[in-house]
Amino acid sequence: MSACLHFTRRLNIHHARPGVVEASLKIEPYNGTEQSRSTTVHGGLILSLTDTLGSLALATKGQFMTGVSTDIGASFVKPAGRPGDVLNMTASLTAMGKSLAFTRVDFTNSSGDLVAYGHHTKYIGKSIHHSDNVKFSEDGEKIVAGKDVD
Repeated sequence: MSACLHFTRRLNIHHARPGVVEASLKIEPYNGTEQSRSTTVHGGLILSLTDTLGSLALATKGQFMTGVSTDIGASFVKPAGRPGDVLNMTASLTAMGKSLAFTRVDFTNSSGDLVAYGHHTKYIGKSIHHSDNVKFSEDGEKIVAGKDVD
């Protein structure tokens, strides 16, 4: 199983609209806490979620392919939680040009405190005009241009 799927197999997507994805993850021992000496969430999980959710935020703009990563990073504000806690995430597409897309993912604990934030830059120059790209309605509920590719 890929590392990304292993660490995010219980990721809950709560809401998605063009440019924004809201999700949560119940922290379990296999989420990286056993690799962290303090038994809190390992920073690698935050980076993996930044990659995954940043790509999903880009996909909510109708991108069939989300390009390739050119830069990714995270800042860790405070411990993100221990097993049994819930980690909440909001991924936002902050800018999208002809060749690059920029995302930010905010991570909060159940009290709403910011515990970390990640940034993700993707090269989309070869995928921006993909024939299977679509355009969604503002609420993300309908495809208003292009076709669904179930």
